[in-house]
Amino acid sequence: MTFYKIIGTNSPDGKYRNIMKSLISFFLFFLITFSGAEKAFAISPDIFIQSTVNRASLVLSTDYSKEEKMKQLKSIAKETVDITGIGLYSLGSIRKTLDNNQLDFYSDLFEKYFLKSFSSRLAEYTNPEIEVKNKETLNQNYTIVNSILVGTNERPEVRIDWRVYTKDPENPLIRDLIIEGLSLARTQKEEFGSILNSNDNDINALFKTLKEFSTN
Repeated sequence: MTFYKIIGTNSPDGKYRNIMKSLISFFLFFLITFSGAEKAFAISPDIFIQSTVNRASLVLSTDYSKEEKMKQLKSIAKETVDITGIGLYSLGSIRKTLDNNQLDFYSDLFEKYFLKSFSSRLAEYTNPEIEVKNKETLNQNYTIVNSILVGTNERPEVRIDWRVYTKDPENPLIRDLIIEGLSLARTQKEEFGSILNSNDNDINALFKTLKEFSTN
Protein backbone atom coordinates (compact mmCIF):
# COMPACT_ATOMS: atom_id res chain seq x y z
CA MET A 1 0.00 0.00 0.00
CA THR A 2 1.43 3.36 -1.00
CA PHE A 3 1.57 6.51 1.09
CA TYR A 4 -1.01 8.19 -1.14
CA LYS A 5 -3.54 5.36 -0.64
CA ILE A 6 -3.03 5.56 3.12
CA ILE A 7 -4.01 9.23 3.17
CA GLY A 8 -6.90 8.64 0.77
CA THR A 9 -5.70 9.81 -2.65
CA ASN A 10 -3.88 8.46 -5.66
CA SER A 11 -1.60 11.47 -6.07
CA PRO A 12 -0.20 14.34 -4.04
CA ASP A 13 -2.18 16.93 -6.05
CA GLY A 14 -4.48 19.56 -4.56
CA LYS A 15 -5.24 19.56 -0.87
CA TYR A 16 -3.26 16.34 -0.32
CA ARG A 17 -0.15 18.07 -1.61
CA ASN A 18 -0.80 20.69 1.07
CA ILE A 19 -1.10 17.93 3.66
CA MET A 20 2.26 16.55 2.57
CA LYS A 21 3.81 20.01 2.73
CA SER A 22 2.45 20.44 6.25
CA LEU A 23 3.80 17.06 7.33
CA ILE A 24 7.22 17.80 5.85
CA SER A 25 7.26 21.27 7.43
CA PHE A 26 6.36 19.77 10.81
CA PHE A 27 9.06 17.14 10.46
CA LEU A 28 11.70 19.74 9.60
CA PHE A 29 10.55 21.94 12.48
CA PHE A 30 10.85 18.98 14.84
CA LEU A 31 14.38 18.21 13.67
CA ILE A 32 15.53 21.81 14.02
CA THR A 33 13.93 22.19 17.42
CA PHE A 34 15.29 18.90 18.69
CA SER A 35 18.79 19.71 17.44
CA GLY A 36 18.64 23.02 19.28
CA ALA A 37 17.48 21.25 22.42
CA GLU A 38 20.46 18.91 22.26
CA LYS A 39 22.83 21.87 22.24
CA ALA A 40 20.90 23.52 25.04
CA PHE A 41 21.33 20.44 27.20
CA ALA A 42 25.09 20.12 26.62
CA ILE A 43 26.87 19.21 29.86
CA SER A 44 28.59 22.16 31.51
CA PRO A 45 32.19 21.20 32.45
CA ASP A 46 31.82 22.27 36.09
CA ILE A 47 28.64 20.23 36.51
CA PHE A 48 30.34 17.30 34.79
CA ILE A 49 33.27 17.43 37.23
CA GLN A 50 31.08 17.83 40.31
CA SER A 51 28.95 14.89 39.19
CA THR A 52 32.04 12.77 38.57
CA VAL A 53 33.63 13.46 41.95
CA ASN A 54 30.30 12.89 43.68
CA ARG A 55 30.06 9.46 42.07
CA ALA A 56 33.60 8.61 43.15
CA SER A 57 33.02 9.91 46.68
CA LEU A 58 29.91 7.77 46.98
CA VAL A 59 31.95 4.67 46.14
CA LEU A 60 34.72 5.61 48.58
CA SER A 61 32.28 6.23 51.42
CA THR A 62 30.92 2.66 51.27
CA ASP A 63 32.08 -0.39 53.19
CA TYR A 64 33.06 -2.17 49.99
CA SER A 65 36.34 -4.03 49.85
CA LYS A 66 39.28 -2.27 48.21
CA GLU A 67 38.94 -4.58 45.21
CA GLU A 68 35.26 -3.69 44.73
CA LYS A 69 35.99 0.01 45.13
CA MET A 70 38.74 -0.25 42.51
CA LYS A 71 36.36 -2.02 40.13
CA GLN A 72 33.73 0.71 40.42
CA LEU A 73 36.29 3.52 40.20
CA LYS A 74 37.68 2.00 37.01
CA SER A 75 34.18 2.00 35.54
CA ILE A 76 33.77 5.70 36.35
CA ALA A 77 37.18 6.52 34.87
CA LYS A 78 36.39 4.73 31.61
CA GLU A 79 33.31 6.93 31.20
CA THR A 80 34.82 10.26 32.20
CA VAL A 81 38.56 10.26 31.40
CA ASP A 82 40.17 10.52 27.97
CA ILE A 83 42.54 7.65 28.69
CA THR A 84 43.63 7.33 25.05
CA GLY A 85 44.39 11.04 24.78
CA ILE A 86 46.38 11.09 28.02
CA GLY A 87 48.26 7.99 26.91
CA LEU A 88 49.31 9.48 23.58
CA TYR A 89 50.37 12.72 25.26
CA SER A 90 52.40 10.79 27.84
CA LEU A 91 54.18 8.89 25.09
CA GLY A 92 55.70 12.08 23.72
CA SER A 93 57.29 12.54 20.31
CA ILE A 94 58.32 8.89 20.03
CA ARG A 95 54.73 8.06 19.11
CA LYS A 96 55.43 9.41 15.63
CA THR A 97 57.95 6.61 15.09
CA LEU A 98 55.57 3.78 16.04
CA ASP A 99 53.45 1.80 13.62
CA ASN A 100 49.74 1.19 14.14
CA ASN A 101 50.26 -2.20 15.78
CA GLN A 102 52.69 -0.73 18.30
CA LEU A 103 50.34 2.17 19.04
CA ASP A 104 47.41 -0.19 19.57
CA PHE A 105 49.52 -2.38 21.85
CA TYR A 106 50.69 0.66 23.81
CA SER A 107 47.15 2.05 24.15
CA ASP A 108 45.95 -1.26 25.57
CA LEU A 109 48.85 -1.42 28.04
CA PHE A 110 48.44 2.21 29.05
CA GLU A 111 44.73 1.83 29.77
CA LYS A 112 45.40 -1.10 32.10
CA TYR A 113 48.29 0.79 33.72
CA PHE A 114 46.26 3.98 34.15
CA LEU A 115 43.16 2.30 35.56
CA LYS A 116 45.13 0.27 38.09
CA SER A 117 47.28 3.23 39.16
CA PHE A 118 44.31 5.58 39.45
CA SER A 119 41.92 3.23 41.21
CA SER A 120 44.43 1.74 43.66
CA ARG A 121 45.58 5.17 44.86
CA LEU A 122 42.10 6.65 45.09
CA ALA A 123 40.69 3.61 46.87
CA GLU A 124 42.84 4.47 49.89
CA TYR A 125 40.83 7.65 50.52
CA THR A 126 37.77 7.60 52.73
CA ASN A 127 35.00 10.00 51.86
CA PRO A 128 37.02 12.80 50.19
CA GLU A 129 35.00 15.99 49.80
CA ILE A 130 35.72 18.00 46.65
CA GLU A 131 34.00 21.31 46.00
CA VAL A 132 33.90 22.79 42.50
CA LYS A 133 34.44 26.55 42.66
CA ASN A 134 34.46 27.96 39.14
CA LYS A 135 35.51 27.35 35.55
CA GLU A 136 37.58 29.09 32.89
CA THR A 137 36.97 28.48 29.21
CA LEU A 138 40.34 28.41 27.46
CA ASN A 139 38.98 27.83 23.96
CA GLN A 140 36.36 25.74 22.16
CA ASN A 141 38.17 22.52 23.05
CA TYR A 142 39.31 23.07 26.63
CA THR A 143 37.92 24.33 29.93
CA ILE A 144 39.69 24.47 33.28
CA VAL A 145 37.46 23.62 36.24
CA ASN A 146 38.79 24.80 39.60
CA SER A 147 38.03 22.88 42.78
CA ILE A 148 39.38 22.15 46.24
CA LEU A 149 39.78 19.00 48.26
CA VAL A 150 38.30 20.13 51.56
CA GLY A 151 40.81 20.00 54.39
CA THR A 152 40.35 17.94 57.54
CA ASN A 153 42.22 17.46 60.81
CA GLU A 154 44.34 14.87 59.02
CA ARG A 155 45.08 16.75 55.78
CA PRO A 156 45.28 20.34 54.53
CA GLU A 157 43.06 21.85 51.85
CA VAL A 158 44.33 21.01 48.36
CA ARG A 159 43.67 22.94 45.15
CA ILE A 160 42.73 20.70 42.23
CA ASP A 161 42.23 21.95 38.67
CA TRP A 162 40.67 19.74 36.01
CA ARG A 163 41.54 20.16 32.34
CA VAL A 164 38.37 19.14 30.51
CA TYR A 165 38.26 18.36 26.80
CA THR A 166 35.05 19.93 25.51
CA LYS A 167 35.22 19.57 21.74
CA ASP A 168 32.07 17.44 22.02
CA PRO A 169 29.88 19.37 24.51
CA GLU A 170 27.67 16.30 24.95
CA ASN A 171 30.60 14.15 26.01
CA PRO A 172 33.24 16.12 27.96
CA LEU A 173 36.29 14.16 29.08
CA ILE A 174 39.01 14.77 31.66
CA ARG A 175 42.43 15.26 30.01
CA ASP A 176 44.50 16.27 33.02
CA LEU A 177 44.46 16.77 36.77
CA ILE A 178 46.55 19.66 38.13
CA ILE A 179 47.18 19.38 41.87
CA GLU A 180 48.59 22.51 43.50
CA GLY A 181 49.98 23.52 40.11
CA LEU A 182 51.50 20.13 39.28
CA SER A 183 50.16 18.52 36.10
CA LEU A 184 49.77 14.77 36.48
CA ALA A 185 49.75 14.25 32.70
CA ARG A 186 53.02 16.16 32.34
CA THR A 187 54.54 14.26 35.24
CA GLN A 188 53.51 10.99 33.59
CA LYS A 189 55.09 12.13 30.31
CA GLU A 190 58.35 12.94 32.10
CA GLU A 191 58.40 9.52 33.80
CA PHE A 192 57.89 7.71 30.50
CA GLY A 193 60.52 9.91 28.86
CA SER A 194 62.99 8.97 31.58
CA ILE A 195 62.36 5.26 31.00
CA LEU A 196 62.86 5.67 27.26
CA ASN A 197 65.99 7.81 27.64
CA SER A 198 67.51 5.20 29.94
CA ASN A 199 66.93 2.51 27.32
CA ASP A 200 68.05 4.22 24.09
CA ASN A 201 64.41 5.05 23.22
CA ASP A 202 63.54 1.36 23.03
CA ILE A 203 59.76 1.30 23.18
CA ASN A 204 59.85 -2.31 24.35
CA ALA A 205 61.39 -1.14 27.64
CA LEU A 206 58.32 1.02 28.26
CA PHE A 207 56.03 -1.81 27.21
CA LYS A 208 57.75 -4.07 29.74
CA THR A 209 57.40 -1.53 32.56
CA LEU A 210 53.70 -0.98 31.91
CA LYS A 211 52.99 -4.68 31.62
CA GLU A 212 54.83 -5.53 34.83
CA PHE A 213 52.96 -2.85 36.79
CA SER A 214 49.58 -3.90 35.41
CA THR A 215 50.01 -7.62 36.10
CA ASN A 216 51.62 -7.47 39.54
